[in-house]
Amino acid sequence: MSPAALEALRSTLLWAALATLIVMVPGTLVAWVLARKQFAGKRIVAALFSLPLVLPPTAVGYLLLRLFAADGPLGRDTLGIDLDVILTWKAVVIACAVMATPLIVRTARVSFEAVDPRYEEMARTLGHGRVVTFLRFTLPLASRGLLAALILGFTRAIGEFGATIILAGNIPGRTQTLATAIFSAQQAGRESEANALLIIALIAGFAAVYATEILSYRQAVARR
Repeated sequence: MSPAALEALRSTLLWAALATLIVMVPGTLVAWVLARKQFAGKRIVAALFSLPLVLPPTAVGYLLLRLFAADGPLGRDTLGIDLDVILTWKAVVIACAVMATPLIVRTARVSFEAVDPRYEEMARTLGHGRVVTFLRFTLPLASRGLLAALILGFTRAIGEFGATIILAGNIPGRTQTLATAIFSAQQAGRESEANALLIIALIAGFAAVYATEILSYRQAVARR
């Protein structure tokens, strides 16, 4: 592989990890609220957080582009300062984070719903507050599902293409990712490089799915 492709691979892993970490904490809290609370508009909130999963990634990228454009809600003209997002590494992280959010929230929500609420009620009767109950009981009981959410979100961020190329472009050494590097190599006729990057993407994807299958199996066994 060319030095540019290796740099794209290294940068993709870094950006995907950062995007996943940014989303994981708020995504976990949103998932817990959706799993445990009843409130007006709950289905609307759940649908909004799942929207990037069903929209074309390029549509998500265009929405983000309009959001951070100079005249957009988070643009220079509106805020009075330039966040300098478009066509930078920050745009890659934001696009990856948005596209990873639905998988993280949905997977974490399922893991929380699998935790028997009676355990939490017992902890409360023993004098533990809501925060302590959540940290000492709920999170450990849902840990396998949350780990699966982390893995799926990270892998989704690694493979992100559509939203990234709209918001961040495909600038070698600056905003090029694994997905856009495969696209560039294929377009330029560098088939050996495209094949090498494809193999890396296939291995990462298979490893992620296999790991989540193992975690799901162990969680099912633990509940028996």
